[in-house]
Parts: sequence; structure tokens; C-alpha cells
Amino acid sequence: MAARGLHSHVKLDGEIERCRAEGQWAQLRLLAQQLLPPARPPRKAAAGAQDAEDFGNMLLAEALLEECLKENFAKLKDSIPLTEKNEPKLGEAKQHLTNILSRGKLRPKYMTEAMLIIGKLHYVEGSYRDAISMYARAGIDDLSTKDEPLYMLRLVTEAFVIKGLSLERSTNSIASRARLCEREEEVMACFETACVIAQVYLQELEKTLNNMHSRSIKGSNVTYSEFELSYFLEAALQSAYVTHLKKGNIVKGMRILREILRTVETKATQTFKMTAAKQLAQILLHSLSEDCYWSPLSDPLPEFMNKEDQSYVSNLLCRRPELYTEENAYCPQDNVEEALLLLLISESMANRDAVISRAPDQKDDRAVSLQDASAVYDLLSITLGRRGQYVMLSECLERAMKFAFDEFHLWYQLALSMVACGKSAYAVSVLKECAKLRPTDPTVPLLAAKVCIGSLHWLEEGEYFAKMVIDLGEDAGESLAKGYLALGLTYSLQATDATVKDTQDELNKRALQTLERARELAPEDHQVILYLSLQLALVRQISDAIEHLQEALQLCKDDMNSLHLLALLFSAQKHYQHALDVINMAVVEYPESFSLLFTKVKLEWIHKGPEEALMTCRHMLQMWQMVYNVLQHSGSEKGSSVTEAPVIKKHNGLHLTLPDAHDTDSGSQRASSLAASRLEQAMSEITMQSSSMKQGPLQLWTALEQIWLQAGPGAEQTRAEGPGPESPQRCHPDPDHQSQGLEQPWRGLASSGEKRSSHRMLPHRSGPRIQQSCHPLHCHTQGALKLCSPTKHLHSWTDTKTKQINKEKAQQKSAVVTWNRAKQFQDGAQVSSLS
Repeated sequence: MAARGLHSHVKLDGEIERCRAEGQWAQLRLLAQQLLPPARPPRKAAAGAQDAEDFGNMLLAEALLEECLKENFAKLKDSIPLTEKNEPKLGEAKQHLTNILSRGKLRPKYMTEAMLIIGKLHYVEGSYRDAISMYARAGIDDLSTKDEPLYMLRLVTEAFVIKGLSLERSTNSIASRARLCEREEEVMACFETACVIAQVYLQELEKTLNNMHSRSIKGSNVTYSEFELSYFLEAALQSAYVTHLKKGNIVKGMRILREILRTVETKATQTFKMTAAKQLAQILLHSLSEDCYWSPLSDPLPEFMNKEDQSYVSNLLCRRPELYTEENAYCPQDNVEEALLLLLISESMANRDAVISRAPDQKDDRAVSLQDASAVYDLLSITLGRRGQYVMLSECLERAMKFAFDEFHLWYQLALSMVACGKSAYAVSVLKECAKLRPTDPTVPLLAAKVCIGSLHWLEEGEYFAKMVIDLGEDAGESLAKGYLALGLTYSLQATDATVKDTQDELNKRALQTLERARELAPEDHQVILYLSLQLALVRQISDAIEHLQEALQLCKDDMNSLHLLALLFSAQKHYQHALDVINMAVVEYPESFSLLFTKVKLEWIHKGPEEALMTCRHMLQMWQMVYNVLQHSGSEKGSSVTEAPVIKKHNGLHLTLPDAHDTDSGSQRASSLAASRLEQAMSEITMQSSSMKQGPLQLWTALEQIWLQAGPGAEQTRAEGPGPESPQRCHPDPDHQSQGLEQPWRGLASSGEKRSSHRMLPHRSGPRIQQSCHPLHCHTQGALKLCSPTKHLHSWTDTKTKQINKEKAQQKSAVVTWNRAKQFQDGAQVSSLS
């Protein structure tokens, strides 16, 4: 019988320890009732019976207090004190604990536990000094966690974090600065110690529960996935690095965050680790530059080392959390790489744990899940945008669509990422959904109209979106003028595509009326005036176009597009010297703009002769080689970190683009020459991939091809007089591609009535900026043709030269030889004599 009673007692103690460690407070209350004597008339009890009764009351008080805290989690987060009047469980727990301490009959071990529990009770009541005094009485600074049960680790963790919070909230009464510094150090020591013990407790708890599950012990009906962190455990994990970061101690805060992320993960800390990874990524992106970065396996820079004080963690803590091994671990090389790694891990966790149920009872959980995921995707947009990884960003945001129902922000982010990576058709579909979610927001249809007009040449859809903005009326605000501008550009493009003269005239008339309406709404917008001038030029009202363009230049004197159009208008009036003066002025301001240089070549050819034009072509070849070397060097250094710009093939005939509503100085586009258009159409998919992935962006090679299209006829004419330009080595990696488009380069320039293709402006990351020979202002041969003569076929000096060249078969053969020599040229933008 004695052995059976001893076994029963040991089993009961084991159940009590397990419930206290796992936080099973309802079950702990039932077990505590077994230790309390049955109700009977009061009489003097034996010492052992009194000790068991006090122990039972302590367990009951702890269970009541924890249930009260769980019910008032929101008040604890807002630091709202709890009162006995409103919380009966709190008052009952306090009565039990007060009686236990007043009698003093418990064994010292359990008396310490009772002090730790009542210290927590004082804190939630707002009695911070009483909590500090109780912990000092319990002597928590001298407590050791060696060989202690799990529930004791939890109590010690909570005690240290509560002491730190209490000290932090009671510093106002300290007048001495020295004493205040000592208090701050004591607070940090409490927080860092609590963080370490909390991680040890959670790791040991998971091991215990996993062992119990594997042995299928009856009575353990709680799985670890159901374990939730209490308020004080969350505070213990977060308070240390949060306090450091609030004080500006970035080095210390990053050290603690990295240590937390290196500890072996438990199921209970998965959400917390996602938060920690997100906060570390924010620090890396916002507060740390690439020059100040140090990897997780290295020390900070020397100038930061003097700020890195010793750790505050108590030496009495002999138990440390387990860390992941560093063998075969990936170590980031800069802050963007580390931030991206952290955010991709966080995105995977947020996507996995997202609440997608639309049940009403899960509304709050769904809102919290969406908020966490949105923060991660916002940071991913910043990080991937720095490296140009828009394709990866769009893929990440597509995964978020499963829980983004009716969430405008994520849908709009997805649309923007698809626009950036060249998925224009998908972007328009997403923007249609965004317009349904926010029908009163004019920026959504305005962006959709821009994509339809610029990238896709979907003029009917562009007209539809532009009219959506106009239909908003005054509610569109400043975007109303942009809406009329988009509609005017759509009409102008439709007039360009029309084949019937009456239809062209009607559409051009609508375009002028609409652009004039945009001018009335935004008289100070130089871009609106610029496009109005362009439309006037297209309908042969050159004088009026120049007059309006002068107003645009008064508003923005150094606008490249306005200067470019002014030069073309002077060339249309055959004032070639004035046109050259304007172009030279623009080239001084924008020396790396290929579109300006192409126009300069045309003007120099007709006004000064082919020799001057060839000198400009030589300069363009040198600039091309420099940009090519920069891109190759950056690609070899960063590898996959630097991505190439996506290739977007636009519809032929695009010569007008909608300016960005948010960036008035954004680069614009223009149609390329017909020869470059045919050249691009002749490219195979294999050639496109090899050009963009192995040899650099396709736009870079298209720019080189257009340079040679300009230089080829001039080189042939001057081959007997002097040296001509040659191309850099590897002018084109595909000889078949070369033979298809470059056999007779000048023939494409003779057909001025055909449509043209356009290309995007090249992105840049380092070195000189390069713009593709694309511009909405007809800054190419055909554009100059349209503005130079009002005749039916718009013949110009380029047509004349082209006809002359076509009549001379010997010159054609020599030009072909010139192009065949391009691929044999050595590295560098060298210029040698053509034989």
C-alpha cells in the first residue's frame, strides 16, 4: 500500500510539472483541487498537511492568474493595469498568494516560486515597485537554471522580463544621470537574460513533447502545434533587440537578431522568427549602407567596435540555446543579399501560414495574417527592385493572390511588378481588377492606358481606360489632364494607323481638340504642351508647333524631349544650322542619349557632309563599347544579382507615349528605323535568348545595329577620301542574324510609308546611362522625313541619298563588305581605315 501511494504521489507530481510547463491551466486547477483538504470545521492541521494545502493553493493561484492574463492579452499589450474589482480571478489568486506568504510554511523552493508568481501579479496590477521588491526578495539574480524543471525555466524567464519592464517604467523618479545609466544597464541585463532562457525553455519543451508523442503516453492530449506563446514569453524574446534599436544601438540589435535567427527553430517560435527576420531586413535596408555592412560570421567595422559593449547576460546561466551548425552555410556578401535571403524565408513562412478561410470567426486571424504578409511583400518590392529582379517579384506576388481577395494593395503591387518585368498583357488584366476594387482612383486606369498605348499598342483598350479617367470628372483631380492627354495620344496613334484619308483627318482633329483640353486643365504642365506641339507638327502646323514648344521650354528649359522636337521642327523648315545648334545644346545636357546623337548624325550629313556625320558615329561606337564593357564587368562581378532588362516587342507605328504621371522627367521612347524593325522581326527566339542572357541586353545590340545603319552609307561614300568607322568585336553573336538584317542596310530607309517598331529605354546600374535609339518624337530617319516636307510621300534628303546609293551596285557590294567586317573587329571601340 505504501508503494502504491508513493507511485500515485510521484505520478501526480509529474502531471503537475507537465501542466505547469505546457501551460495547461484548466487541468492544473483540477490537480490542485486534489491537494486541498475537504471542507471541514477549522482546526489545527499538521505541518505536512499545511504544506500540501499551501502548495495546492499556490498552484490554484497560478492557474487563476494565468487564465486571467490569457483573457486580458490585449490589455497587457497596451500596458493597461488589471484590477481586482473587474477581474475576480485576479483577486482570488492574490488572496491565496498573500496567505501563503504570510504563513511562510512552504518549503524554500516553493516559497521562491510563490514570490515569482506574486511579482507577476504586482506587475499586471501596475505596482511596478512592489514587483521589483518581490523579485529582489526572491533573489532572482542568484538563481541558477541548471537541472531545473521546465516550468521553473518559464518562471525565471518571466521574472527577468517583468523586472526589466518594471525598471523601465519606474525610471522617471531617478534624478542622477549616473544612476539612470546604471538602471538602463540593469534593464538590458534583464532583457538579454530573459531572451536566452526563453529560447532554452522552448527548445527543451519541444524535445519533451516530441518524446511524449513518440511514446504515445496517455494523458498528454496536447500537441506542440497548439502551444501558444504567452505575453511575457513574447516580451522575453523581443524586448532585448527592440530596446537596443530604440536607443540607436544598431550593432547590438543586429547581433541579438542574428543570434535569435541562428538558434534551432521550434514550432512555437516560427511566427516570432518571421517577425525577427522581417525586422532585421528592415535594418539592413534602411539603417545600414553597403560600405558599413559586415557578414554574420565576421566582426563589425573597427569604428563600430567601440560601441559594442560586453554582453549583459548573467554568467550564472550555464544553459544556452542550441544553434544551427555553420558547416556548408551560405554567407551573404552585402546587406541586400542578406535582406533578400531573410525576406524570401519570411515570404515562404507567411505564404504557408496564411489564413485563407473566409469564415466570420477567423476574420481577426485573417487580418493579422494579411498584415504580416503585406509587410513582407512591401520589403521584397524594395529589395528586389534594387537588383532589378522584377520577374522574381511578380512570381512572389502571384503566390500571394491566394489570400489577397479584395486587397487592393497586393493586386496593385502585382500589376506594377508585371509592368516592370515586361508582362504587359498580364499587367492590364490585373489593373482591370484593381479598377474594380477602387473605381474612384484615377491612377489605376491611367497606368493601364499608359501600358496599352506604350507597350502593347492596344489603342482601343487605351481609349477605354483614358475615358474611364475622364468620366470621373472633377473627382479625378490632377489626373484629369493626364486622362485627356492619354486620350489625345490614342487618337493620334489611331490616325497614324488609319489608311483612309478622311479617317486620318477626323482622328487628328480629335487628337488636337483633346490635347488642347488637356492644356486648358494643366497650363503649367510642359509635357502636355510638348505633345500638343508634336501633334501640331504631325498635321503640318509647324509655326504653331514652334510657338507652343517655346512655352514648354519656358516652363522646363532643359527638357530633352522639347529640345529634340525643336530641332526637328527647325529641320522641317530647312533651318539646319539652327537645328544643329539646338541638338548640340541638348547633347551637352544629355551626352549619353543615343536618340539625340542619331538626329545629330542626320543633320550633320545633310548640312555639313558625311565626314562630320561619321565622326559622330565614331563617338557613338566608342560610347557603345564603354557601356558594353561596364555591363560585362558588372555582370561578371555580381552574376545573377544583376539582371538584364526584359525585352518588350512593341507594335509597329508607336511614335507617341504617355508620360509617367509620377515622374515628369522620365525617359521617353521613339520608333526605330525600318531597317532595325525588320532586323528585330528576323531574330529567332534562340538569338534573342543568347543576346540577352550571354552577350547583354538585346536593346544594346539593337543600338549598335542602328549605329551601323547610319554609318554604313556614309562610310561607303567616304571610303576613297579617309577612314571610316568599324564596329567593336563581336558586333553580333549570330552570323545568321547579321546576314538577315544587315545585307543592304540602307534599303529600309527608303520606304518611309511603312510602319516602325519601337524599343524601350535601356536601364542602367553603373557607369554612363545609355538610352536606346527610341523616342516618341520621330527622332529617327522616318520621323525627320515626316517633318521635313509636306509632300504626299514625304521625300527628304535621306530618300535622295538612298536612291543614289541604290543606283550604284558597286557601292552596295562595298557596304556589305563593311558590315561583314564588323564581326571580325577586335575588342574596344577602335576606329580604323576601311579598305
